[in-house]
Amino acid sequence: MLTTKKYKPYTLRNFRDIPQVAALPEEEKFNIEVVGNVFPFKTNNYVVEELIDWSRVPEDPIYVLNFPQKGMLKPGHFGRMAETIKAGSDSKQIRKVADEIRWQLNPHPAGQMEKNVPTNENGEPIQGIQHKYRETVLFFPSQGQTCHAYCTFCFRWPQFVGIEELKFSSKEAGALVDYLRRHEEVTDVLITGGDPLVMRAKTISAYIDAILDAGLDHIRTIRFGTKSLAYWPYRFLTDEDSGELLRALAKVKASGRHLAIMAHFNHPQELRTDAVKRAITALKSIGAEIRTQSPLLRHINDNPETWAEMWQEQVTLGLIPYYMFMVRDTGAQPFFGVPLVEAHNTFSEAFQQVSGVARTVRGPSMSAEPGKVMMNGVVEVHGREYIMLEMIQGRKPGWVKKPFFAEYDEQALWLDDLVPAFGEPRFFFEEKPQPTYRRLFALK
Repeated sequence: MLTTKKYKPYTLRNFRDIPQVAALPEEEKFNIEVVGNVFPFKTNNYVVEELIDWSRVPEDPIYVLNFPQKGMLKPGHFGRMAETIKAGSDSKQIRKVADEIRWQLNPHPAGQMEKNVPTNENGEPIQGIQHKYRETVLFFPSQGQTCHAYCTFCFRWPQFVGIEELKFSSKEAGALVDYLRRHEEVTDVLITGGDPLVMRAKTISAYIDAILDAGLDHIRTIRFGTKSLAYWPYRFLTDEDSGELLRALAKVKASGRHLAIMAHFNHPQELRTDAVKRAITALKSIGAEIRTQSPLLRHINDNPETWAEMWQEQVTLGLIPYYMFMVRDTGAQPFFGVPLVEAHNTFSEAFQQVSGVARTVRGPSMSAEPGKVMMNGVVEVHGREYIMLEMIQGRKPGWVKKPFFAEYDEQALWLDDLVPAFGEPRFFFEEKPQPTYRRLFALK
């Protein structure tokens, strides 16, 4: 018999009420408060009671994944916020300091605001939609721009900190349907957030109906990007509208389309509870295909054994390993990021430990401004080492599957850290040559 659990969130307002947190050193609690005033912080009773091993805190990976860490802020930023709090500043002043810090953390990387937002027939931006790749449109329903718990590494952290000009969201599907009607090259709609599966079932059903009833025959796949399986599996089991939610999702499959759940799992611990296993079974029973993805994260999953175990367990549960991502160049990347060369080594060693059915996974991949760029390895040419990369999804379809090379750099965390190899002035997707200072720095 599965126990019914009522959702209880914990935020900065009440996190000290968690018994396990109350037992932590005061310095640790203060660090949570300081960083949690800059980055979004929310966890819940399922994570606290069933996922975190409190005997291993503060090193426990799920604890690091949920509770803000001091190293997530640069020392200067941490010190400024700490002094603001210690001075007894009011919420308005704390917010002012937090916003000033946030704007220095590259809140919307990869051209999300400038290049991904499409326009309507009048040339006006369409709120709540991104269209970066030809076949896929992302939709951000306003009711789904939160999560059951926030990941400390989240690259979409600006969605949750109250800066309106940084948000993507739409309150209705009419603009989405109109846009899809004008773009028959689109085959996939990804409903994302935040986490769209925090929405009430009737709201999710209304969005699904709007797409299905619009006669958009070119839409073949509807995806939902979600962390709910890992952070609140009871959403599919014992929430008061769980049955209604499953019926709403099942309509996608019943329409003859593909229903894909893009599930975020960052550590094997998230796959071990009875609740998550039952939730996976419930989703698979309605015909959903569940694909899994995660970034490679320092302090959480930065070793091949963890990834091999995670992929093997996912396959056992009927999931499809899909992507290992690099930590995006925003927010707390310096704390969580792993250099590309190390990431490829980790991926390769994990890949070698699993059978072919788990080798559906791709990576390490960067969701960068021009597209998804995969680190394919290090090669030697005439006695020198170079980084080999491949565009596996591109802003321009002709870029897909195109290989290219960069100068070897063990410290590079992201595409922008790399310099074109063989003396080339630019990568093939760049309009302008790289700055001379960048090349000189990389070649030292």
